[in-house]
Amino acid sequence: MLNLTGSQLTLEAVVAVARHGEQVAPYGPEVVHRMRASQRWVHDVVHQSDTVIYGVNTGFGSLAHARIAPDQARRLSRNLILNCLVGVGDPLPVDVVRAIMLIRANLFARGHSGIRPEVAGLLIEMLNRGVTPYVPGKGSLGASGDLAPLAHIATVLTRDEDGDGGYSGQAYFQGELLSGAEAMRRAGLERVTPEAKEGLALTNGTTFMVAAGALAVHDAERLVRQAEIAAALSFEALCGLTEALHPALHAASGQPGQIATAANLRALLRGSQLVDSQPERVQDAYSLRCTPQVIGPVRDILDFLRQRVTAALNAASDNPLIFNDADPPYKVSGGNFHGQGPSLWLDFLGIALASVANLAERRVFRLLTPELNNGLPAMLVRQSGLDTGLMMPQYTAAALVSDNKTLAHPDSVDSIPSSANQEDHVSMGANAARHALEIVANVRHVIAIELLTAAQAIDLRPDGPKRLARGTRAAYDVIRRHVQFLEHDRETTPDIEALARLLQSGALLAAVEGLVRK
Repeated sequence: MLNLTGSQLTLEAVVAVARHGEQVAPYGPEVVHRMRASQRWVHDVVHQSDTVIYGVNTGFGSLAHARIAPDQARRLSRNLILNCLVGVGDPLPVDVVRAIMLIRANLFARGHSGIRPEVAGLLIEMLNRGVTPYVPGKGSLGASGDLAPLAHIATVLTRDEDGDGGYSGQAYFQGELLSGAEAMRRAGLERVTPEAKEGLALTNGTTFMVAAGALAVHDAERLVRQAEIAAALSFEALCGLTEALHPALHAASGQPGQIATAANLRALLRGSQLVDSQPERVQDAYSLRCTPQVIGPVRDILDFLRQRVTAALNAASDNPLIFNDADPPYKVSGGNFHGQGPSLWLDFLGIALASVANLAERRVFRLLTPELNNGLPAMLVRQSGLDTGLMMPQYTAAALVSDNKTLAHPDSVDSIPSSANQEDHVSMGANAARHALEIVANVRHVIAIELLTAAQAIDLRPDGPKRLARGTRAAYDVIRRHVQFLEHDRETTPDIEALARLLQSGALLAAVEGLVRK
């Protein structure tokens, strides 16, 4: 069971809760104390002070000049949530929404947000009982945080003061899409009326961007290591030359990721009877020879992104923030909600990962082309012409890498003013988040196509499977448990999807790395 402290959340914990249903413990006593202290401060300011605090007793955005009476504080909080329900488009995946909820609950544990533990704790209970709000994927500018996505979550757990509780959005519960109120009722949870500042606390912050970043970095790290396995299989299928992987060559580069990728490829290919089996050849094409120089920098970038995203998982990104450890406590209004950092990181991730797919697609093309594949039949089928073989999966790979080139255009360089120019620079980080997740999915399918193609090519080499290295033989065996040799033309979409699911599960990685590391 996961404990939230506001400072110790990891990428692995996010994945465990978002995808695998790990339970989250109620807030501990220290966290509850921090949260109550900040909420009391807000209450005292609203009811016993003339202090003006943005979003607590003022309007929002360009309406910050408007003063709100104490008896309207609840109405203000709920109005903000309702006003931000502007999302459009397909819903965010369930794992992304659950990651948002977890990260938001962890943010509140820091005690800077002025929210009651009973309200923040509803996010934890919703996670544990399987209530997942329906959140349209488009509508956030990534500055003032991810207002629309967070509001679509907040409306499920909050209610109006009067009547039946008012609009509740929609939520999934036990596989069924229901009204938010009905989902909460079936889960045995009661919606709450937000107090002063709680509407702002629930909606203001970079949490969608960070949630997408956490899942994307986790998936990209796993995918890059599996891309190296696919590259090693292609290396053997093409009878590649291992001189290009010499440790001295890569040590001379001074680049940690490149050195690590080259070392992994050497380990994967150790004992292979297919590599270096055509001594008349001098050098391989770049798509083989330069694999460490292309994938290696992506490893370095992912190391950097892991650090930044981990910090963001434990950051207070709403506004204003309340600091209770001073005497007297005080608030600071600023801009931690601005998503320029996550926007840049997510752009960086998409650009880096797209290059991995670019290289993989080129190896697929080479494997299919008799003038380039060192003795294999055209399109990797025995009766070329009568059967077209694996020609068409390469088309899919080409379409996906070209899609990535569009998706990887940096969102972080864009901005458009909003809120009467009060919010005159925005990050577009939510767009970067969506695009990064799409790129991860595209790359996964390209690597799946390379696995399909390389395994087919190996079967067409005399005694090919028997001549594989120990590590790549393990990969080949896993592939063949999911996809059979292509003797004659058939639909290959199920094969590609099966291998993409295999990559997503991590089973290929587990089977291979367990052997290679021994």
